[in-house]
Amino acid sequence: MKKIYLLFIIILIANFSFAQKPNEVRASMGIDFVSTPSLQNYLESNYTDLLGTFGSAVNFSGSYGRMISTNDQLDFEVAYLLNSYNSSLNGGTYDLTYSIIMPSLFYYYVLNGSGYNIKLGGGAGPRFLSITEKLPAYPQSDNYSSSGYGFILRTVGNTAISQDIYAYIAVDARYDQIKQPKPSEDNNVIGNVNFNSLSFGIKLGISYQF
Repeated sequence: MKKIYLLFIIILIANFSFAQKPNEVRASMGIDFVSTPSLQNYLESNYTDLLGTFGSAVNFSGSYGRMISTNDQLDFEVAYLLNSYNSSLNGGTYDLTYSIIMPSLFYYYVLNGSGYNIKLGGGAGPRFLSITEKLPAYPQSDNYSSSGYGFILRTVGNTAISQDIYAYIAVDARYDQIKQPKPSEDNNVIGNVNFNSLSFGIKLGISYQF
């Protein structure tokens, strides 16, 4: 894992060395449809009714990119995914909320047109998971954390709405591998659960190219 983080940092530094090339900043939000089989089994076995294979989660992200040639771009993104489950049981309410911070470095092949561009590419990076779980009949919540890594394939479309501002839309597929969470204090481990997941998402936003 340390080697992955080191490689990620080296590539990121290389990205920011191309000072003479065009730049792009972007902010977006969207919906991810996430399948996390281990977590689903844990919830269905203990606290909830049957769940769908894919559940929806909100995704916020921002990025900074630079063109390194006419048709090639490197882009650094930080995304934040938020999801929750809750149910009413005899004796109280069960609630689980988790978030994942997802920095990723992307490579895009860029097709430029008059007033638009299309990007095809993919990325990878570390993942940082945080969980809050409140069990029925217990007044306090338990906190857990974990880390891992993930990979993304993405298609992007940018359409000009002014000289430098573009409407952004993207669809992607992501696979994250995140190991079993550990408690932040001396409490029980959250079952035998990992957060390995497959997800598909759509994002809308604004990009500024300069």
